[in-house]
Amino acid sequence: MKIAIYRIWQCTWGMLQTFLGLIMFIIHFKGKHFSYHGAIITEWDIKSSMSLGLFVFVTSDPYFAEKYRGQISVEELSNRLLVHEYGHTIQSLILGPLYLIVIGIPSTMWGFLGAKKRKDEQIPYGYFFTEGWANSLGEVVTGEKSIDKLVID
Repeated sequence: MKIAIYRIWQCTWGMLQTFLGLIMFIIHFKGKHFSYHGAIITEWDIKSSMSLGLFVFVTSDPYFAEKYRGQISVEELSNRLLVHEYGHTIQSLILGPLYLIVIGIPSTMWGFLGAKKRKDEQIPYGYFFTEGWANSLGEVVTGEKSIDKLVID
């Protein structure tokens, strides 16, 4: 029942980002897909990850895995990243049509334009409000650990 409500809510209140996610899903249809707490997950060959409403696109080879070699396994990092991205889907449920403006655009800018600053100053990815909130929501809803305070560069 929870999954049905989650999916209906994403397809109505989160319709815009879910529609964009559906387009990306169709483009990456040949990839590996699975369900995670109601979200439709696609593993892709791109080194970064992204959430669009009902759809989450994750890498199985995070670009920051080398930094944590010997400390955290690639599998664990991938799962933590999935929890983080799932947190963005909860933001979509909360914000609905405002999601892309309030979360999507700032998050993308932090991901790409903030990379140098994060690397130079060793700033955790979750320091930015959109990302810290996604981490918290993902952890609360799934009961699993997110990327939290990891420095991703």
